[in-house]
Amino acid sequence: MESVVPPEMKAYYENFHFSPAVIDGDLVRCSGVIGVGPDGKCSDDPETQFTTAFESVQNVLEAAGASLADITEMTTFHVGLNQHIAEFMKVKDRFIAEPYPAWTAIGITELAFPGGIVEIRVNARKR
Repeated sequence: MESVVPPEMKAYYENFHFSPAVIDGDLVRCSGVIGVGPDGKCSDDPETQFTTAFESVQNVLEAAGASLADITEMTTFHVGLNQHIAEFMKVKDRFIAEPYPAWTAIGITELAFPGGIVEIRVNARKR
């Protein structure tokens, strides 16, 4: 197993003791990411937060030698699932194209980061 830690996520690795992703054979298994901006906060605007989360997923995959097109499975965890799902899907569709990966969306009560309303976890096949 090889740990993948993009430079912008090194503090998470060191402080919380987890890898943003691991390479397991030809699979990239990513930890969940929350839409935390460069200022270390989650935007109050759902679209901005969803966009930031997908950009973080993209960065992790690229550091592992994969891309969004290589995603085979996606699990998303939502605070206020029914309230935000339509807007989330619009943002998702800007990042995820056909053939679509398997996807499970789960409603939850809170995330580990204050103000976070979505966490995205993916698995991808390495190119």
